[in-house]
Amino acid sequence: MIDLLDPTNVITRMFNAQKYEEMYAYCKGLLEKIPNDMIALQNISLSLIYLKKYSEAIVYCDKVLEIKNLDSYALKNKIYALENLNQYEKVIELCKKILSINSSDIWALNSMGLSLNELNQHRDALEIYDKALKIDANDVTALMNKAISQSHIGNYKDAIDNYDLVQSIDSSLKEIPLAKSRLYEKIGMKDDAFLAAQGVLNQDMEKIKIKAKENKCSVFHQFCEEEFQKSNSK
Repeated sequence: MIDLLDPTNVITRMFNAQKYEEMYAYCKGLLEKIPNDMIALQNISLSLIYLKKYSEAIVYCDKVLEIKNLDSYALKNKIYALENLNQYEKVIELCKKILSINSSDIWALNSMGLSLNELNQHRDALEIYDKALKIDANDVTALMNKAISQSHIGNYKDAIDNYDLVQSIDSSLKEIPLAKSRLYEKIGMKDDAFLAAQGVLNQDMEKIKIKAKENKCSVFHQFCEEEFQKSNSK
C-alpha cells in the first residue's frame, strides 16, 4: 500500500501537477524541521529551477554538495542553473566532476560540449561530442551539436552528413531540413538545398537528381512529379 503522506510521494504529486510553488513551500517546511533532509534539499532546488530562480537553486545544490561532494543529482541541477545564468566555465568544471565519477555519462559530455560551443571553443566541443558518440553512435544531442560545431568552423559537408544522420534517426525534428538546406546553399548546391528543405534524405536526393537527368527536367519538376504520384497512389 502506498503511503500518500510520505514526503517523496507528496513531492512527486506536486511535481507532476507542475505545482512548483507548493513544492517549494513543502520542502521549505521539511527543512525547518530537519535542515539536512536530502530529499527536501534536492527537490527544493528542482522546484526553484522550474520557478526560474537559478541563483537560489544553486544555494540549495551547494548544501547537498557539502553533505555529499559528488552527488550526481545535485551536480546536474547546479549545471542546469549555471547554464541559464550563462556561467559556462563553471559548467565545464562541474561536468568534469561528473565525468570523474562516470566517464560514460553522455548527459555530462553533451553539457560540456554545449558550454564549449557557447565559449566559441568549437574544436574542443567536437572532441567532447566524439567521446559521447563512441558511447552511443546514435545519440541525437551529440550528433546535432557536432553538426553545429562543424558548421561554425566551416566543415559544411561534414555538418550536413551529421544532420542527415540525425534526420534518419528522428524525422520528427523539424529544424533539421532547414539547417541542411542552409548549409547546401553555403556550398553552392542549390538543387540539394531545395530537396533538403523538403525533408529529403541525402541518399534519396541522388535518386531524384538522376531521374531528373533521365527525364530531362529540373530537380524541382521531378520532385513535384514524384510527390504528385505519391498523393495519387494514396
